[in-house]
Amino acid sequence: MTKIARAVPVLMYHHISTSPGMITVSPDHFAAQMAYLARAGYRTVSGAQLAAYLAGKPLPEKSVVLTFDDGYLDNWVHAHPVLHAHGFTALCFLVTRWIGDGEARPNARSAGPIPPLLSHADGERAIENGQADRAILRWSEIKEMRQAGTFEFHSHTHGHVRWDKIARNREEKCAGLKRDLFDARATLASHLGEVSDHLCWPQGYFDDDYRRIAREAGFRHFYTCETGSNLRGRRDGSGDGERSITRLEVRDRPASWLASRLWVHSRPAISRMYLRIKR
Repeated sequence: MTKIARAVPVLMYHHISTSPGMITVSPDHFAAQMAYLARAGYRTVSGAQLAAYLAGKPLPEKSVVLTFDDGYLDNWVHAHPVLHAHGFTALCFLVTRWIGDGEARPNARSAGPIPPLLSHADGERAIENGQADRAILRWSEIKEMRQAGTFEFHSHTHGHVRWDKIARNREEKCAGLKRDLFDARATLASHLGEVSDHLCWPQGYFDDDYRRIAREAGFRHFYTCETGSNLRGRRDGSGDGERSITRLEVRDRPASWLASRLWVHSRPAISRMYLRIKR
């Protein structure tokens, strides 16, 4: 008899790169982490499967969701080949304004030298200077990853803007966010033929206005930077199927570190106790 997951951990990655820096996991540690998941019998879960679980449908024990924020080039270069080798799938949240055109570049499992990979700080500067292609995926790479089944793609807004910080007032904040979300949906629909109701908040920030506008734009599943367990059938109280999804930020650590975090956050009572102690 298949055991049912008491909670589903959602892992949060950004960079998989040899260029060290913040929110970066080395290719060696990432490969070891994925090998551990495969060896320990974990199965990766799609966005649709996670949504069904949150709505009350069971998932097998040792189900896990892999997420990647921002859509960095190194996700294609290093993460994609490892996921493909294990038959794993991940969710990638794209900032659609940053994505460019052009041929797919080599990755770690293909012929030819891999492109230089920028650190997080250097990538931010490249994006600010209009050189996002040096740090971010191209549509051709996204389509290859999607076709291979290693990644599915969702919205991280169009411009990755914190409207609460730059707007002069609430009206301007709401208008900017609404435009940002609709531009992201239109771009994803144009390039991929569809767009889901899954949205990752830029920098993990949201407030009541953000949630209301996102619901009006057609989003229902909101990925946060808050740590915790995701429980079957848990409701956020909105009454319209809205769900906020907690995630575990993965560090540049050996697989044993990840194994310990998964053990904790697959057990709701232990997860709650652990988080109380950490706070």
